[in-house]
Amino acid sequence: MKLLRAGVIGVGHLGQHHARHYATLPGVTLAGVCDVSPERAKLIADRHGVQAWTDPADLLRQVDLVSVAAPTSAHAAAARQCLEAGKHVLIEKPIAVTPAEARELIDLAARRGCLLQVGHSERFNPIMQRMRPHIERPAFIEGHRLSAFGERGTDVDVVLDLMIHDLDLVLSFQPGPVEEVRAAGVPVLSPNIDIANARIAFAGGCVANLTASRVSMNKMRRLRFFQRDRYVSIDFQTRQAMVSRRVQGNGPRPTIDVESFQAGDDEPLRLELEAFVHAVATGSRPVVPGEDGEAALNLAARVLEAIGEFTQRHSAGDVSAAAFGQENL
Repeated sequence: MKLLRAGVIGVGHLGQHHARHYATLPGVTLAGVCDVSPERAKLIADRHGVQAWTDPADLLRQVDLVSVAAPTSAHAAAARQCLEAGKHVLIEKPIAVTPAEARELIDLAARRGCLLQVGHSERFNPIMQRMRPHIERPAFIEGHRLSAFGERGTDVDVVLDLMIHDLDLVLSFQPGPVEEVRAAGVPVLSPNIDIANARIAFAGGCVANLTASRVSMNKMRRLRFFQRDRYVSIDFQTRQAMVSRRVQGNGPRPTIDVESFQAGDDEPLRLELEAFVHAVATGSRPVVPGEDGEAALNLAARVLEAIGEFTQRHSAGDVSAAAFGQENL
């Protein structure tokens, strides 16, 4: 089988790890990296003994597939250039800033015969993969994705920076069309929204309540699924999970049986890149195709629209970070 040549556009905090994995994954070789900073590009390239470029066009002449790990605001332009060059693309989440950009990339990939995968890495988290069989038609989903403030990702709102992970996971369980979205959010330390909460009702009967914050004291990445006969709690940080099941005991009432789970320490990003390389090598459909990235972005856009409507209905003095609960700060 042909050894595929990989490249990375944007080798900052996340892109450097794309390069690290491509340099060691079977079936692929790291051909080079590209970054707007010549010093950064050279640093990462020298680490792996490959070529460094600042112009993506130079990199694209040397590769078969590309990871786009540039800032979110640059995703669409960078991916468009790759696809127009006929290269298979894994684009970090979110797929783009606007739904129109996402649709353009999907259509372009189809015309050029290229695979387009979106980097929703939590799909590949070992604990998510292990617990997915336990989740069936949840009636209510509660999620908290909280982190401390940092400059990375603040070129977009926290909905596109953090909540997008959980929007994609919720949609991956096929809850049906969205019926209603209510949301609120505020900027705290950046010009964009730094903390947000969304309540999303689906036609299938499921309701998701998601909170995302990048101004929190404590880091948290949890999803809880409430179902008719069981409750599933997943901690993506510790990779621990718990399933509480209703069982019929010997007495007049059911009892609760609790089972704990611990997943391994495989890196979700490495698993994600393995899946991407496999899809390119075999011509199979990506695990997270462009259409899934588009769906998550469309829902994120509805959340942001709902936040805008909420903000218009309330004065600035009434909408504060304190409204989201002290535990988020």
